[in-house]
Amino acid sequence: MDSQWNHKIFNVLDSDFDDLAVSVYRYQYENNHVYRQFSDALYKNPDVVRSLEQVPYLPVSFFKSHQVMTSVFEPDIVFESSGTSATVNSRHLVRDISLYEKSFVKGFSRLYGEIGEWCVIGLLPSYLEKGNSSLVYMIDKLMQLSAHPDSGFYLYDFARLKDKLSILEAMNQKTLLVGVTYALLDFAELFQIKLRHTVVMETGGMKGRRKELLRDEVHKRLCKAFEVDRIHSEYGMTELLSQAYSPGNGVFSCPPWMKILVRDEEDPLTVSRYGKGVINVIDLANIYSCSFIATDDAGKLYDDGSFEVLGRTDGSDLRGCSLLTL
Repeated sequence: MDSQWNHKIFNVLDSDFDDLAVSVYRYQYENNHVYRQFSDALYKNPDVVRSLEQVPYLPVSFFKSHQVMTSVFEPDIVFESSGTSATVNSRHLVRDISLYEKSFVKGFSRLYGEIGEWCVIGLLPSYLEKGNSSLVYMIDKLMQLSAHPDSGFYLYDFARLKDKLSILEAMNQKTLLVGVTYALLDFAELFQIKLRHTVVMETGGMKGRRKELLRDEVHKRLCKAFEVDRIHSEYGMTELLSQAYSPGNGVFSCPPWMKILVRDEEDPLTVSRYGKGVINVIDLANIYSCSFIATDDAGKLYDDGSFEVLGRTDGSDLRGCSLLTL
């Protein structure tokens, strides 16, 4: 069963996505106690669920209060959200870390090419300090796969980072500089450097370190400091095993095994495939957790499946990986 799910999920065609997702729902209903109880409370079960609009989407907050597990297992790893000192952190129990690795490697390569062509620089100080971060795990693994001798993490030694980027630029080396928003802004204010062979990617998150800013303002400042035309973005969270990426226009696209729907904030059981609403994520790679997650992010969904993140819903916790609020 495990290898069958793996093959189906990562080779799914768009035309088959809905049928596979409903099959995953049935599997998780039968094998995930928390999700089954939630589904039953909404009078949803495999007898009545026939489409993605009918699937019950588990509120992301359940990962703070419950062990969300499909099947019984000892996790390979437990990821925890960064959060703040005033919030309770989410915990994602990952049964098979190879699923996560396959998801983020295939997802990255789909948009950016083979990881072996890149030097990967991580500017994620708060995540490194806390530990148990799914984002740090992903970037660390990409660094290993890049096999570039200059790939590595940086904390607060911005001068050393500036020197390293200058060397890589002089070598015409394709480089990914991925960082939490506040750290990228701190670096940009201290050092302005012309980047021609470097993709700058922000993962969101001020974490109380700086005043919240609109994404457009953040990107404008970073573009000016690094003399680049665009800033890329990553949309992911502790509770998922897949990521969406934006190549610089604020519009994200998902890998084939991930899809976004939007729900009505006033009537959360009303779900649509386009328009504005609150983001629901279908992540088929989350086969041993829950593939149907109701986030606290407001968004705009386009007919082609791409989407924008417009901010946080009222009353939602500030998340370390959250994107910038309107």
